[in-house]
Amino acid sequence: MAEEVAKPLTYIPEVILKKRKHKEESIALTRKTQLEFGKQGVKKRKVEDIKRPEQFIKEFRDKELDLIRMKQRTKRPKSASFEPKSNLLFIIRIQGKNDMHPRTRKVLYNLKLRRNFHGVFMKANAGVLEMLQKVEPYVTFGYPNLKNVNELIRKKGYGKLNNQTVPLIDNNIIEQALGKYGILCLEDIIHEIATVGPHFKEITSFLGPFALSRAKGALQGKKALFKDGGDAGNREDKINDLIDRMN
Repeated sequence: MAEEVAKPLTYIPEVILKKRKHKEESIALTRKTQLEFGKQGVKKRKVEDIKRPEQFIKEFRDKELDLIRMKQRTKRPKSASFEPKSNLLFIIRIQGKNDMHPRTRKVLYNLKLRRNFHGVFMKANAGVLEMLQKVEPYVTFGYPNLKNVNELIRKKGYGKLNNQTVPLIDNNIIEQALGKYGILCLEDIIHEIATVGPHFKEITSFLGPFALSRAKGALQGKKALFKDGGDAGNREDKINDLIDRMN
């Protein structure tokens, strides 16, 4: 068997070898640092996520207290603030859910108020007023004027068609969704909302909640009633000042 001829070694300049070694060391150091930080990060997150028993107890008590207060509000006679002076209400959710009982959250969801600073148009009927009384510390409401009805729908309005969110920029979409009620364009929607027309329910079911901005200084973060210097409850016509600042 013939002997294999050894292949000559390829000459690699020393400069390239040094660069290669430096690069490999750098990659190894970076990888080691990433692993160390990753382990520390996981440990830190796990420690932060673990709640102490007293935290669970406090959250439970806060939620139970929220439920008790909701029941107390529903038992007391309706105040003058719940006697509407207009058929049209605009309701804004102004508080979060840290100390909120699930039953309170369910009422807010029934009002289509799933997030803070979302607003909806509602007809002032007995059912809506009863829900507002239950969640009074978490919402503020009042009687929007025609200017704000118009601007809210034009600036922030959107609808839901075939389980999809659609902007109100095409009258063909409006006709497709509401044409059977004689609502054919954006102006028809604005008029029906402002006048609480016969197809108000169908239009508000089509419209999604209005996402408002958290204007600096517009809200103080107080659950006290507006008439007592807080944020919550009926603002009557003064809701328009708040809408102007949050729109």
